[in-house]
Order: sequence, then structure tokens, then C-alpha cells
Amino acid sequence: MSACPVRRLNSQSADFQQALKKLLAFSAEDDAAIEAATAKILVEVQKRGDAAVLEYTQKFDRLSPDQAKSIKALELSKNELLAALNSLPGDQRAALEAAADRVKSYHERQKQESGCHSWDYADADGTRLGQKVTPLDRVGIYVPGGKAAYPSSVLMNAMPAKVAGVGEIIMVVPTPDGVRNPLVLAAAAVAGVDRAFTIGGAQAVAALAYGTETIPAVDKIVGPGNAYVAAAKRRVFGTVGIDMIAGPSEILVLCDGKASPDWVAMDLFSQAEHDELAQSILLCPDESFINQVQASIDKFLPEMPRQAVIRKSLQDRGAMI
Repeated sequence: MSACPVRRLNSQSADFQQALKKLLAFSAEDDAAIEAATAKILVEVQKRGDAAVLEYTQKFDRLSPDQAKSIKALELSKNELLAALNSLPGDQRAALEAAADRVKSYHERQKQESGCHSWDYADADGTRLGQKVTPLDRVGIYVPGGKAAYPSSVLMNAMPAKVAGVGEIIMVVPTPDGVRNPLVLAAAAVAGVDRAFTIGGAQAVAALAYGTETIPAVDKIVGPGNAYVAAAKRRVFGTVGIDMIAGPSEILVLCDGKASPDWVAMDLFSQAEHDELAQSILLCPDESFINQVQASIDKFLPEMPRQAVIRKSLQDRGAMI
């Protein structure tokens, strides 16, 4: 018997469309309680600045008054970021720096080849027309840190900003119970983050959008987060720019039945491990291959560090069709 049976849907079944619609019909951002709580937090931060951010950080990240005496105490110095980088085992540091180089290389080509440059010309009556492309002065990057640590989020958001020439990059990352992940801090050092604060949630989004006595207001907020972060980004859009409203992580794997079932299982894990609300779906016309993928899931799941999250995600919201 499978240790983690994943829902099966048959596209030939009469009720397939209804079953698929039910599977996909989910949006944590629409939860009225989340919206109400987020609205209150944004108002409080806008009114009371550092004090409100500090209160919410102590509450939601379970920090004692000694751990969070002030917002300034929650700022990470560049020396702390560099110390985290220097503390990494050699293979981890090499992997982090290699990833940063790949991200940088990609976005440098994007800048050069997509025509993102300034230009101007004079039309027939002498009017000067054109386009001037300039980097933003200051950008805030939100890095998830509540349930897991993602140095990749640091690199994927900070490196493009660096390539574009953004003047200052402010990073916010929650540290529940005061636990700081060295890979995330090291990634900030590698990516050249200018300032970093150990705050998260809607209060961090509000601080970046409105500014506080300690945290400067930014021009744009990027990066994924939980439902409260998504709701906050939606509400501050217009005051600042945002990248998008990111919901729970999701992946759709299209497979002809000729790939390695182990690899497909790992592809499904890659998103399921993010959150119990993440959604991983496999679409394959070969039922025997789907059975092989299920066997691979059962084989590898006990070895995964976040197996409880993966199991719940796959069983509650996953499917193989």
C-alpha cells in the first residue's frame, strides 16, 4: 500500500471536468479573515511605523523583547552577511556562487538583447521624442522564511536588480524564534544586498511600502510570500510597484511516459515541499508510468527533510491525470 497515495483523475471520466474544477478551485488570498487582518496591519504600520512593525514581529515570529528591542536591532549588518558566507562549507559556498553567476549571466543578456535601452529622435517638425530607461532608486525584496529558507529567492530577486542598476536593495526576511538561516544571509552577501531586516509578513510589506523611522520606503516590492504577504502586496500596489500577486506554489508536469519516474517524482516534490497549500499535478497519458511515479514518490518521500509538508500537499492538493 502506498505511503502517500496521490489523487488520480481520468480525463475520460464523465465527471472529469467537475473533479478538475474542484481540485483547482482554491485561493487563499480570497479568505476574508486574511484580508481583514492584513488591512489592520497595514493601517497600524502606516500610523505607528517602527513600533507597530516591532509589535507584530514579536508576536508572529515569537521573539522576546530582548531579541527585538528595536527595528535597528533587527537589521543585519553587512559584516553579519559576510560572516554567514564565510561560515558555509566549501561545497555550499561554491554552489551558491555558481547559482549567482548563472542568474547574473542570464539577466545581463536579457538587458542587452531585449532592447531595454534609452533612445531618442527628432521628428519632421523638430520635436524631440524618445524613451529613457533608468533603474529604480530603491527596491524591497521579500524572502520567505516562515516554513523554510530559500536562498534562491534572494538570488532570483536581488541579482536582476543589481544588473539593472538599482540604487539600493532592501531585503526583509522573517526569522521565527530568532533562527537565522546562514544560506539566506550568505546569498544576500553574494547578491550584494545593501540592507537586510529580520522582519516578515504583512508588516514587512507595509514597512517597505510606507517607510518607517528606520526602514526606508521603496519604489517596488518583489518576492513571494504567504497569503498575508500576497494580500498586503495587493493592497499597497499603487503606493509602490509590485512584481505580481504570488499565490501558493504550483507546478504542472507534462510527461509522455518516457522520462525517469524518479525525476518526475522529484519535480512534484520541488513545489510540494514549499507549503501544504502548494499544488503539484502530473499530466501523462501512460497509466503504467503514473504507477511508476507513485512508486518513486513512496521510495523517496521518507528521505525528504520536509516529508510531512510534501505528503500533505500531494494528498490534499496534488493529482496525477
